[in-house]
Amino acid sequence: MSNRINKLQYLIWVLGGLLAFLGLANVMPGYASIPRIGPFELEWFRPLFFFLCVAIAIVFGWQRNLTTGRPLPVWRILLDLIALVLVAYCCVRYYQVGMQMIRSIVFFDAADALVAVAAVAVTTLLCWRLWGAPIAIIGLLAFAYLSTGDYWPGILRTSGGNLVDGLAENLWFGADNGLMGSIFGIILSTVLPFIILGSVLEGCGAGDSMIRISFALMHRFRGGPAYSAIIASGMFGTVSGSAVANVVGTGVVTIPMIRKRGFSGNFAGALEATASAGGQILPPIMGAAALVMADYVGVSYLTIIIAVLIPALAYYASLFLAVYFEARKLGVEANDQEMPEPITRQDWINLSLIVAPLAIIVTLLIQGASPAGASITAIFALLPLSLINPQILRQPYRLLGALAEGGITVARLSIAIAIVGIIVASMSSTGIPTKFAVLLSGASEYSLLAALLITAIGCIVLGMGMPTLPAYIAIIVVMGPTLQAFGLEMITAHMFVFFFGVASVITPPVAIAAFAAASISQGSPMATALVSTRIAAMLFLIPFAFVYNPLMLTVPEAGGVFSLGAYLWMLAQLALALYLAGSALARFDQHSLGTLSSLLRLALAIVLLSPFQLPSLAAAALGLGVLILHRINQVKPQEALS
Repeated sequence: MSNRINKLQYLIWVLGGLLAFLGLANVMPGYASIPRIGPFELEWFRPLFFFLCVAIAIVFGWQRNLTTGRPLPVWRILLDLIALVLVAYCCVRYYQVGMQMIRSIVFFDAADALVAVAAVAVTTLLCWRLWGAPIAIIGLLAFAYLSTGDYWPGILRTSGGNLVDGLAENLWFGADNGLMGSIFGIILSTVLPFIILGSVLEGCGAGDSMIRISFALMHRFRGGPAYSAIIASGMFGTVSGSAVANVVGTGVVTIPMIRKRGFSGNFAGALEATASAGGQILPPIMGAAALVMADYVGVSYLTIIIAVLIPALAYYASLFLAVYFEARKLGVEANDQEMPEPITRQDWINLSLIVAPLAIIVTLLIQGASPAGASITAIFALLPLSLINPQILRQPYRLLGALAEGGITVARLSIAIAIVGIIVASMSSTGIPTKFAVLLSGASEYSLLAALLITAIGCIVLGMGMPTLPAYIAIIVVMGPTLQAFGLEMITAHMFVFFFGVASVITPPVAIAAFAAASISQGSPMATALVSTRIAAMLFLIPFAFVYNPLMLTVPEAGGVFSLGAYLWMLAQLALALYLAGSALARFDQHSLGTLSSLLRLALAIVLLSPFQLPSLAAAALGLGVLILHRINQVKPQEALS
């Protein structure tokens, strides 16, 4: 048995290493006299990459079965080999059709539609094995809707069309949609080098040293490394502007730290995803969307930074509170008797293996380099630098193993992202998001709250699987005039849409940042997305708060009338609301909270953020009373025992 496991391990390392080298060569920038190798033509590179992902997923499943003691029957091996041959044929056909599209117009036939359906079937099966049922089932539902949309009732009914063309182009042969569409392209162009960088960081010993140092410095603090993870992810995210790239760039280091502290894999991945997503709203850089907003609204970039500062800090404060309450609930609070692993001089030296690559990435991103180019430059710097670790000096082949492990991680993530591609293809080809937003825009003419709710839902639906920038632009074009018709200033309307565009990357069912984090934390992708939504609840509440109280955006362009007293009261309201909402969502404060207590706290937090002065004053008084009473009830049992 062990001999079979070892052979499978070598095979999956070879496949993972090949995938890693091909992926890096595709996005490697040119250096001085060294020309670029890629980018490769997508007509042959995407199907080859997809085939390698399927092969790795199959071998990974075999190895996992044998490692966990489960049987690997002959019929399972034969079924997987047939599936692999089927995918190979689909990939060859993709290349043939792609080359035909370059020269002429292509008309699909029934055989092409069957090829697309076969590719969907194999990918769904592998996704079910690797990631569980939820993502696979959602993908199947999207496939069913794409196939039968003209039979659905009401607004869900599509215009029909040629089923053969729809299946073939939208699911498999289209460069923008489907299993190997634009979302899959994001993995190839941005995510892959960051995942491999993280794998090399772990393989060169930097990750272990970072964990030991973090525990030594933070073991006396509640939540420990989770706090540093929030800061690191936020600071990196504000530079990169990409939630997914941020997750895979810093999560490979921070997620193991959080898990080792005692948090679950789902919570660790969710915290990384939410902190990474928030980087796009955190000054001073905020990614490309903020630059577009400044130009679109007609204000200076400094105005955008000042406007978003309080909401962004409030969001990150809510993440700190989420860690605080979760730590209390799990009983992992500070413990003076807890002895961290001893830190050696080599650990401090190894710390440079993390600091140097991240410094290179941040510097290059600030200078305008692409995320992929910055991360590959960091990898090239890290490979020779890792020799300062004596373990790598004695066993340099560990770096090859780390590259291969990075390729395996990319392959597993790509299978899940391929299913996301089915969902995105179904939405874009049927036109449901746009029809939904336009129809409900008319229904919201008489209520600002209805308009805001519709806009929020539209942002999340349209942003599923889509980068924040195009999602923000698309929804502001549709809903922006409606919001401004209710008297909202342009910067307020744009900021509202922007926040929900950011939230879409952690919102089920297509929570692409949460799925990326789950691939590192080994948690369930859908469970990680659900926990992300709970942790990031303030990301959904804060935009409503600054719409009804523009003073939160600080700048006069938002429409608020500034006065010191009103501003300080707004900050006090916000702080109390954050505490009440954080404890309510965790269902824990000094001790467990019942359902009614949690709902009461959440309701008080919402009223505190409302525009009504007297209700917010009453909510503040009642909220403070609830907190005081809760602490008194916590003390009494202890006194009784004494």
